[in-house]
Amino acid sequence: MSTLQDVMAQLQLAGTAQNRKVYARHGAAEPMFGVSYKDLGRIAKPLKTDHALAAELWDSGNHDARVLALRIADASAMTKTRARRWLRDVDNYVLAEALGGKLSESPHARELSDEWRDSPAEWPASVGWFIVACTAEQADIWSASELRGLVAQIDAEIAERPNRVRHEMNGVLIAIGLKDESLRRTVLEVDARIGPIQVDHGETGCKTPAIAPYIDRTLAHREQMAARRAAKAAAKAAAKAGV
Repeated sequence: MSTLQDVMAQLQLAGTAQNRKVYARHGAAEPMFGVSYKDLGRIAKPLKTDHALAAELWDSGNHDARVLALRIADASAMTKTRARRWLRDVDNYVLAEALGGKLSESPHARELSDEWRDSPAEWPASVGWFIVACTAEQADIWSASELRGLVAQIDAEIAERPNRVRHEMNGVLIAIGLKDESLRRTVLEVDARIGPIQVDHGETGCKTPAIAPYIDRTLAHREQMAARRAAKAAAKAAAKAGV
């Protein structure tokens, strides 16, 4: 079993000065080693799911360790108390989205999203809205009428919300637009009315995607994947029948 000291040593060895500069431009703060996402994946793989180690990594205060913690944490074991405590430490969008993604898989996803979305603070609201983006297509979490309500809220508020919250709201509109044709029409009407969402990504190459084109590309990709699966299934059935 890997110890905190073992994993921190691996992270330190994998870090680079160049990555630290890049991550700083994305809002990450010291202490950090600057570990690439490829190396984070390599380090995470043998650790599998280790909730106790994830807690130790998070409490280290190191940015890379916290990103790794959110890779190996057990979403089903996340308590609301721990989620709220970890949220207090979030100070950049990388951790905000990583935490939101992990919590979207937890039993508390909806409750925590409801608790945080309307916060005037950037990071709680960002995490709350990112949870929506991750779960919008799950009927057991959101009804169609609730999603329409969120679209209406975004329509009314997005121009005045903090910078990164606008980006996450943009992602929510995309996610809701992908759920079904009726919701898609509602989202596209709002998109046409509010126009491109302005988000300051600082000294990075990141962009906030245009809603309608992104939805179109995603739907086209889904259709292609469905066609490939159908063709593969047909070929398998034909082979089994000896055709």
